[in-house]
Amino acid sequence: MSLAETSAAAPAAHNAPTAAAVGGGAGRNVAIVGGGLAGSLLALALSERGYEVDVYERRSDPRAEGAEGGRSINLGLSKRGIQALTEVGLIEMIMPLTVVMRGRVIHAMDGTTRFQPYGKNRGEVLYSIDRSELIRILLDRAEKQPHVRLHFEHKLQSVDKDARTLELETPDGARTVRPDWVICADGAFSRARPEMHRGLRADYHQEYLEWGYKELSLAAGPNGESVIDLTALHVWPRAHCLFVSHPNRDGSHTLTLFLPHEGEDSFATTQTPEGVRALFKKYFPDLQPMLPSLVEQWMARPTGALLTTKTAPWRFENWMVLVGDSAHAVYPFYGQGMNSAFEDCSALLSSLKLHPNDRSAALTAYENARRPHTDVLMELSKANFIELRQKVNSPLFLLRKRLDVLLNRLMPKWWLPIYTMVSHTTMPYGDALLRARKQNRILGGVAAGLALAVGAGAWWALRG
Repeated sequence: MSLAETSAAAPAAHNAPTAAAVGGGAGRNVAIVGGGLAGSLLALALSERGYEVDVYERRSDPRAEGAEGGRSINLGLSKRGIQALTEVGLIEMIMPLTVVMRGRVIHAMDGTTRFQPYGKNRGEVLYSIDRSELIRILLDRAEKQPHVRLHFEHKLQSVDKDARTLELETPDGARTVRPDWVICADGAFSRARPEMHRGLRADYHQEYLEWGYKELSLAAGPNGESVIDLTALHVWPRAHCLFVSHPNRDGSHTLTLFLPHEGEDSFATTQTPEGVRALFKKYFPDLQPMLPSLVEQWMARPTGALLTTKTAPWRFENWMVLVGDSAHAVYPFYGQGMNSAFEDCSALLSSLKLHPNDRSAALTAYENARRPHTDVLMELSKANFIELRQKVNSPLFLLRKRLDVLLNRLMPKWWLPIYTMVSHTTMPYGDALLRARKQNRILGGVAAGLALAVGAGAWWALRG
């Protein structure tokens, strides 16, 4: 085995020869806790760089029939995620599975719609992809690597940082493994993170949104055509609630309703067929006729919670490191959760390459490069929630958006809207926010100057 076993009852490896058979060297055996998007991407990338990789995932294999489902919010693939997938040679396989989203279609209460492009040209778009399809591709490709072993239904129980061991619960009983080092990629509710932090001067902040979410499906028409524009993200913004729709390749759409957990017109008060119909009649009268199975779907689908987290440190010596949601879960409203997790993977791989003989320095460099910017992403995601709910219908907000696009077209190297910087470049999030604030100050100064000039002109005209 690539990891030293201290349990005689340890089950056989999933699909590959042992480390001894392939000549794994010191420090080359890595355990990845979590087999989701970030964990499977890292397994693939590290194996291609000569590492022996064991992935331990608490759930059953998601590719198997009847496997336990996880989150299913459709994903918006943007520049940062595209870059990471390009680096592991998967982008050409994945792009045909996506649907191009050119911008947002805003649905008003009266049924009218308005299109807001994401950028100034056809290249500045997002790509909708089904989470389950993407994870299957990543796991399939990782599993084909000779130095990757996938272990499903292996739940982390505890970590002994002194002995450098992981205690796992498996269908065949307890198992202890001793990897050279560990990557914690087990999500926002990470079991590895608190184990890593135990005994350290660690900070952890978790914040739940007062709103939850429920997913519904908008079926394609009788001929397989989409009943709404397939090449856009659809948004039904309401001050009290919000619907977002991601397109699927079969012409259907995955609808996500964001609604308060408690209070009037909330998930707590919408638990009967009559309540569901009343909610939609009140807030989404144009959408209700398109959902003939609304009540059945509502009753069958679970209600999810939304949280954001930030933490420090992201590493323990040269042995453990956090990536993705285990380090920085964010609300989904900027569409950067997966993209930032994939960018973590790229940053970690880059740091390992820059410090090939000093893993402690590599993990330190990785954290220093990423953590300040993912903290900024948390704030940006909160702000975009307010934008989607309240501002997309504001005339002043729309005017500012048009002005941003105009200035970007006139001065593409000097003026970039914040959304462009976050979604269509790999500029660090913190740098993007600083630049956006500088641009806001410039616009504020110009507006103040224009107001002063208009006021002075009016005064002279009245005086004359």
